[in-house]
Amino acid sequence: MEAKSVYTFEDLKSWDTVTHGVTPPPRLCVFGDPVEHSLSPQLHNPALEASKIDAQYVRLHISAEEFDEAVRLLPALGFIGTNCTIPHKFAAIAAMDEVDDLARKLGVVNTVVCDEGKLVGFNSDGPGFLRAVREEFSVDVKDLRVMIIGAGGGAGRAVAVQCAVEDCERLVLVNRTHNKAKSVAKELEPYFESNRVLGAKKRLQACAFDDDALREQLDNTDLIVNATPIGMKRTAPELLPAHLIQPHHLAMDMIYSPLETNFLKAARNNGARTTNGLSMLLWQGVYSFEWWFNRDAPLDPMRAGLMAAVGE
Repeated sequence: MEAKSVYTFEDLKSWDTVTHGVTPPPRLCVFGDPVEHSLSPQLHNPALEASKIDAQYVRLHISAEEFDEAVRLLPALGFIGTNCTIPHKFAAIAAMDEVDDLARKLGVVNTVVCDEGKLVGFNSDGPGFLRAVREEFSVDVKDLRVMIIGAGGGAGRAVAVQCAVEDCERLVLVNRTHNKAKSVAKELEPYFESNRVLGAKKRLQACAFDDDALREQLDNTDLIVNATPIGMKRTAPELLPAHLIQPHHLAMDMIYSPLETNFLKAARNNGARTTNGLSMLLWQGVYSFEWWFNRDAPLDPMRAGLMAAVGE
């Protein structure tokens, strides 16, 4: 019997009955609300098959109110672990029995390992971001001046912390709510207390979301990262005024549907190098697999499954 496209909390409460006869048995999942759009099964199931692991990865539609009880059911049901996407990343860290040091620094858990009855939390946002930048642009984040748009929380905040941990050349935090960007910048100040001087601009700044402030900062930026949902819809407002994007910029959008957002199109038209969120998603999946199984992930089948899912 084939697995359902999406399972629910009610299914989880009767898991053995609901999944009886499903092969391979569902032992990994992603929690989300919504979750129907998730490409994680297309990423992980080829890896499980290639590794000859008798398990499959499924989607679970879990609301915020259901999350705590749902995640605590997993060890007893024989799950290896789960990923957590919107809106559960913050709730997940509070529900864990143990949290990895980096995930605690990033303040978010998006990968859960069921380990001898305990829930252990990890975060692949930061590590996945680093590997994606290296793969797509052949440069390390530590050598870049980075601007993160949407740095006030979630993946944007996690990536900002990762950039600080990596001691990047410069970090500019942008958020619609300026106070959120300033709060994250205040938190990251200890990472930028070295005497290294790169010019007139401060190495760490929170930037207001207006054209004049952005223009000034973008003149001193190498990598622009969109960590907001702006661009998921074709009718979305402009992320940045297109004329502010310059040929020396590297443009990265965490969005992967559509494959080319208006931001990336504008950047490409201005001569900038661009990448969407697929590479980051791939490397996030690689890290999750390695935490679950304590072995190297089969990168090629994972990449092939992801590309097939998006028609590439």
